[in-house]
Amino acid sequence: MKKTGVLLIQLGTPDSPSTKDVRRYLSEFLNDPRVIDLPWLGRKLLVNGIIVPFRAPKSAKIYKELWNFGNGISPLISNTNSLRKKLQDRFEGDNVDIHVAMRYQNPSMYDVLEEMRKENYDKIIILPLFPHYASASSGSAIALAMKIISQWWVIPEVDTINQFWDNEGYIDSIIERAKEFKLDDYDHVLFSYHGLPDRHVDKVYEGNDLCEDQPCETEINEKNKFCYKATCFATTRLIAAKLGINTSDYTVCFQSRLDKKWLTPFADKVVADQGAKGAKRILAFSPAFVADCLETVIEIGDEYQEIFEKSGGEKIQLVPSSNDHDRFVDGLEELVKQKMF
Repeated sequence: MKKTGVLLIQLGTPDSPSTKDVRRYLSEFLNDPRVIDLPWLGRKLLVNGIIVPFRAPKSAKIYKELWNFGNGISPLISNTNSLRKKLQDRFEGDNVDIHVAMRYQNPSMYDVLEEMRKENYDKIIILPLFPHYASASSGSAIALAMKIISQWWVIPEVDTINQFWDNEGYIDSIIERAKEFKLDDYDHVLFSYHGLPDRHVDKVYEGNDLCEDQPCETEINEKNKFCYKATCFATTRLIAAKLGINTSDYTVCFQSRLDKKWLTPFADKVVADQGAKGAKRILAFSPAFVADCLETVIEIGDEYQEIFEKSGGEKIQLVPSSNDHDRFVDGLEELVKQKMF
């Protein structure tokens, strides 16, 4: 068997909840041209002159809440490290090493890939931990890994996994998490995915085709198979079918928007509308995040809870992310083995 190195990539997190570290993280993240796809000068002025200076102090306070939830460490880091250990155990004796890096901040992809270079692997498998392809997540992670590896004198065989929205282990891990709750206790179910600008999904299509012209809410086809919106809806259909949730009882929505020209419906608006309609209890899934993080624990668990209460609701129950669930580990093991031979 080839000596194989597997690189699991997460988005990243500040090194600490201090304003200084949060500022450094946001600067690296938001200056990525695949995240904010504006011309260089416009992006620099927007990010470094407006967004980061004003957002960093506010975000630092929120990250402190997250660190308290994670017992003094980012839950993204702790959950991903636990996942790596469990996956490594699955390959004991197989000449396979599992590594973890963050696209932004630490452990950095530059440092981890340098360690992997020194291991002299026959093959490297790049696996971003984003189930649904987006240029701002999977695309950015893969592009940086390729850029770094391309500078090596000896380039080994390299393979990538750019999405796994329908992987059975991934889907089943969400199902098992949901079984911790009684569906009949909730008035509505929310499937909240991270938002993207409309132009990001439109760029998936050729010519004058736009995402809004495709049947992304109802099917996956050759045209939209890499469309983030289409795969989010497809994952939702798989989960809903396994849990027996009727289409009338759930809403697919998108959170963490920066402006109005992002994928809709907006999650916070859906939460407010459900409260106004008389819903008292909502069960919320966030399948785009395989590890609990700021967007799940704080944004949904705290901020949306406050919105819901102000609109007349009582409780939003967040279904925990896959984290290091054994079925998720099964799914990743399957994905890696498919690329090993």
